[in-house]
Amino acid sequence: MFAGWHVLSFAKYITLIMTKLYKKLLNHDYSPGEMEECITEAGRMTLSVDRAPLLKDIFSFIDLTCLNTSDSSGNIRSFAERAASFRYSFSDISSVAAICVFPNFVTVAREGLADCGIRLAVVSASFPTSQTFLDVKTLETEMAVRMGADEIDIVIPVGTFLEGDYDSVIDELRAIRQSAGEATLKVILETGLLKDERSIYRASVVAMESGADFIKTSTGKMPVSATPEAAWVMCRAIRDYYNETGIMIGFKPAGRIVTPDDALVYYFIVRNMLGEKWLNPGYFRIGASRLANNILNELYPGQPAYF
Repeated sequence: MFAGWHVLSFAKYITLIMTKLYKKLLNHDYSPGEMEECITEAGRMTLSVDRAPLLKDIFSFIDLTCLNTSDSSGNIRSFAERAASFRYSFSDISSVAAICVFPNFVTVAREGLADCGIRLAVVSASFPTSQTFLDVKTLETEMAVRMGADEIDIVIPVGTFLEGDYDSVIDELRAIRQSAGEATLKVILETGLLKDERSIYRASVVAMESGADFIKTSTGKMPVSATPEAAWVMCRAIRDYYNETGIMIGFKPAGRIVTPDDALVYYFIVRNMLGEKWLNPGYFRIGASRLANNILNELYPGQPAYF
């Protein structure tokens, strides 16, 4: 994968690979209606399938978030303990893949989860704006992992990306990747702020080549969050990257995914674009706060809200 290392600087080499993949979108080597057809088909399939088994799978893909200004040690501990005890209340459905909290709550969240098997995800590197010194971003990430975070969710420096300074974006993401160590790194593109499909595709490739284990649509803090169109472009980039390198990168839509129908649309986009082997928590997550209760309400009508 890194042939030519001795001739080219790392950033220039990454740019060459990125350009090769990016041209696949620039050259329109897919039919103009492919995105629309995929999204339309995904919507149709939500109405024509046995929903219950799929919703149980989707529930196990959720990164259940609690990212509020009013959060405290007490409510985060309760949140984690509630997630940990889910298995005792619902024996026929796997619990969520992870809970996601601010980094200052790593210790109490870790204690609340105990050894239940749910992973602990932490937003880091000046989430949700990514606007601070790189040293602060890497230190925050190192501290979160050292204190017990399994996964780190960060935002690309969107302003730097929009200016076209891709080398600086790559350098920053790789520094944070190093500071995250063995933790799973999810890189948020904030697709609602990117200009067009080509920008989303390029940001996806930059993130993957900089060490992302997952690429993620949004923080949920902007007016435009996850959309099926952005999901399609990101899955297209993941597929192209996999075909080029053999490396599987995960996908995480997040932000305003509330209803079971919303989640099923993203499920079918991933299935249709990437295939069955992506349909597990190792490669597909959905970031949400209300979705879990809404799925439970459809599966178990009349059940009081659990989370």
